[in-house]
Amino acid sequence: MASAILGNVKEEVTCPICLDLLTKPLSIDCGHSFCQACITSNYESMMSQKGESSCPVCRISYEFENLRPNRHVANIVERLRGVKLNPEEEQKMYHCARHGEKLLLFCKEDKQVICWLCERSQEHRGHSTFLLKEVVKEYQEKFEEMLQNLKRSREEAEEWKVDIQTERTFWKNKIQSEVENVQIEFGKLRDILQSEEEQEIQNLKNEEEVIMNSLTESESELIQQSQVVKDFISDLEHRLEGSTVEMLQVRLSASLGPEDLMLRKPKTFPKEQRRVFRAPDLKGMLQVSQMVAGDRWGRCCNNPNIVISEDQRQLRYVPQYWRKRGNYHEGVLGYPPITSGKHYWMVDVSRKEAWYLGLCDRSYFQSSNFQGRSKNYQPRCGYWVIGLHTFEYNVEYNAFGEDAARDPLTLVLSVTVPPQRIGVFLDYEARELSFYNVTNHGFLIYKFSRCSFPKEVFPYFNPGTCPEPMTLHWPSS
Repeated sequence: MASAILGNVKEEVTCPICLDLLTKPLSIDCGHSFCQACITSNYESMMSQKGESSCPVCRISYEFENLRPNRHVANIVERLRGVKLNPEEEQKMYHCARHGEKLLLFCKEDKQVICWLCERSQEHRGHSTFLLKEVVKEYQEKFEEMLQNLKRSREEAEEWKVDIQTERTFWKNKIQSEVENVQIEFGKLRDILQSEEEQEIQNLKNEEEVIMNSLTESESELIQQSQVVKDFISDLEHRLEGSTVEMLQVRLSASLGPEDLMLRKPKTFPKEQRRVFRAPDLKGMLQVSQMVAGDRWGRCCNNPNIVISEDQRQLRYVPQYWRKRGNYHEGVLGYPPITSGKHYWMVDVSRKEAWYLGLCDRSYFQSSNFQGRSKNYQPRCGYWVIGLHTFEYNVEYNAFGEDAARDPLTLVLSVTVPPQRIGVFLDYEARELSFYNVTNHGFLIYKFSRCSFPKEVFPYFNPGTCPEPMTLHWPSS
């Protein structure tokens, strides 16, 4: 009983680091006590590795300056060192339970402490036995090595724990950053779609206003005609009710012919010819076609002042020959021709002060009457293009269309962010050609609608007379 109590007390005053009775015990902030040498060595090791100190038992941080001697524990240790067991208890602890002899030998095969009678018994006969004092040093060294390995494993586990926490923080921040990026990019797409939606709605409202105004005019005209007819009916009924002589003596107005008695049908709008909205095909825009094959770019270029790079992706204006009227065209056609489907390409115009981009009808391109003026860049002349002009210090972006009230029609485009790259999207079946400012998150610059495309159309590139290059890019680049 006394030995059990003594063992419990010894456990309470044993250093958690060296597992021996405490020597010069010091207590830290959390209440645990350690040998002065053990806690000092542990503190120096942790500070050199992690820059902070924590209790080896509970891992609570502490300040080395707050270490205080634990005199109460020191007194208990001193008393334990002086305790001697009575002969009976000492007999039980250090004598063989079977033979009652002192335990002085160690059996290496069975790894047991035995007495001299055990050595001669059948159980241990022929085994290698040694005096305890001969093997104790060997086992002490083994246990010390094992203890150091375990301590290193414990420290390694702590380092891995810190690594896991660092990894957790890294991935949490990375994923959050990617989530925010996805939200930003989809926000840009929503802005573009909202802008497109507002434009389409405005177009419909404008169309509604034109139709309503026209129908109102038709309605007013019909009311006037109806009133005239009503007056004629009233007059004729009155005369028919009068005497025969009175009816025959009065003639109808000579100016009133049969056509005046006929109502003119009000003007209406043919429903089958009306433009029908088609939602943007985002999937189709992603599944683009690379229509400009590099080895065939520029075969329709008859201008020696235009130089095309070896990789067929860049062209520039390099004046070498004086222009002979009607001989040179400043543009280049892309190949092969487009006859159907959806197509997308990008052009880098970042350093240019003049350029034209779009689509072209080859038959007009080869015409000798082309003089590079705005009146030639008309859909009716086989060109669907936009361009940049620089006049001294004025920069102007233009689109070239058609209008009955103005011929030719040159539109000045509002471009808030100068485009470095321009995306061109063609939907052949929808008869639409759109130009996007890739630099400004794909903002729509201009769109040709209800185009009368010929059977074949070609991408059109014109560097103007600016010597800076015009570079073609695929969507993947």
